[in-house]
Amino acid sequence: MRTAARPAVVSLNGSRGAADGPAVPMSPQDLAESAVRAVAAGAAEVLVHPRTPCGRESLSPRVVGPLLEVLRGAGVGVPLTVPASIGAEPDPAERRARIRAWTVLPDRAVVHFAEPGAAALALALLERGVAVDAVVPLAGPAGPEPLERLRSWLTRIPGAGADGVRVAAEITGPRTDTFRAGPGRPTEAVARAGLPAGWREPPPGGVLLFGRDGASWPTLRLAARCGTAARTGVGDVLHLPDGRPARSNAELVAAARELLPREV
Repeated sequence: MRTAARPAVVSLNGSRGAADGPAVPMSPQDLAESAVRAVAAGAAEVLVHPRTPCGRESLSPRVVGPLLEVLRGAGVGVPLTVPASIGAEPDPAERRARIRAWTVLPDRAVVHFAEPGAAALALALLERGVAVDAVVPLAGPAGPEPLERLRSWLTRIPGAGADGVRVAAEITGPRTDTFRAGPGRPTEAVARAGLPAGWREPPPGGVLLFGRDGASWPTLRLAARCGTAARTGVGDVLHLPDGRPARSNAELVAAARELLPREV
């Protein structure tokens, strides 16, 4: 019986710029071409950081909307995600205002629960019909507060709102050998990676594990063992598992597919 590798989320650009090498797509057209090739390589979702012509991250509808239209117009048929972070707009109230002004909506948005105003921002996105990737760092200088803040907020979301929230746990160190769990048990996996003991059931919207640079490939292997969603792409890592520089997002996705579990 034929099987297919579980696809990954691809982070097209992240905080990278032209100085990070030719693998980083810069213009909307380059981003669209990179996304098409990454999806062909097996990516199931695309994360893209919208930028102004001068390279600044932006939540402006005049920046977000046209970029999403370029990607969809190029034939990128998988869900599109944009970050709604302090890097694009420092003021929490202004971030919410920008989101309410969007005329073209992404499928998902990334909200960092270590940043001020995260809960109100996530709720504003859900009210607009945009699913949320709620990022919480596991270990690191932020401590346990973002995770506790997210857990508390999820219990207060009315109705089925929590179904639109995926917990995106960022592994901030290169070692994952202490985060072991059996395949197909994402709740146990994430709990062992640092979630509070009070989380007895899987988060309704699922779990995504990711890491950056030196933590990226060890975290992807962890996600493969645990059966969670995973993320790769030049926004997270610029090298392949064997240390060679990655030439494209598609090459990173193809390498990730080799590590992720296979489904019938």
